[in-house]
Amino acid sequence: MHSLSTKKHGPDQPDIVGPTPKSQRSKMVKSTEDGEKKNLNKRLKDVEISVPIVYGNIAFWLGKKASEYQSHKWTVYVRSPTNEDLGVVIKRAVFQLHSSFNNPTRVVESPPFELSEAGWGEFEIAITLYFQSDVCDKPLNLYHHLKLYPEDESGPMSAKKPVVVESYDEIVFSEPSEGFFARVQNHPAVIVPRLPAGFSLPPPVPLEDVNEKKRFDSKDNPLNQWFKNFSEADELLQLAAARQQVQAHIAKLRRQISVIDGQHQQLKPTSDQ
Repeated sequence: MHSLSTKKHGPDQPDIVGPTPKSQRSKMVKSTEDGEKKNLNKRLKDVEISVPIVYGNIAFWLGKKASEYQSHKWTVYVRSPTNEDLGVVIKRAVFQLHSSFNNPTRVVESPPFELSEAGWGEFEIAITLYFQSDVCDKPLNLYHHLKLYPEDESGPMSAKKPVVVESYDEIVFSEPSEGFFARVQNHPAVIVPRLPAGFSLPPPVPLEDVNEKKRFDSKDNPLNQWFKNFSEADELLQLAAARQQVQAHIAKLRRQISVIDGQHQQLKPTSDQ
């Protein structure tokens, strides 16, 4: 099963490529694979892992340095709402720019997942996220409309205050592998539910390609001062965690009802005789 949908806070409504949206969050389900690490690949039924993301752009008007074809310097990006390192889940991001750019398909192999360019026009940017090997084997497609000019076009443009357009979303991984869960359960960028008491996970196995890359320190990002503060994010994450707990409880009750119904059907012919 593979379903995609979005839960957003922002002006851009992304077009999600994939099956019909079913809920208000992007759902990703890793397809079943035969592997040697069967223990790590074992699926956790009725469990969801959520990864909040923010994607958008920041655009600076070049002021006196602006020319007809180079009026703005801009950066498009995918980040964590709390500016944590998303490299624990995302392996690479591909940004598809307008065909007028040299090499319009840009690949970013490590965090920060951002791309900077200069130009004069606004256009739609396709963003494709690829995930770590133990997370999901299908990419997620997002779309963002590059915004360079302020909403109030009649007002004066400022070279000091950028235009910032961002959207909040959550990626949900249903029935994650035990290896994935164990690896990210204590990571601040990832929301995981509480497992049943007594449930034991295998020891976390770090991914080689993640370890080889230099860990991204969000404090070093010069754009931090301009990022929007998603004050609702914490509350939304708490609601997501509560929703996961309720879904797991409902699934458990359904299994119990199914067992009771089966027992009733077995007893019914005996009582009729």
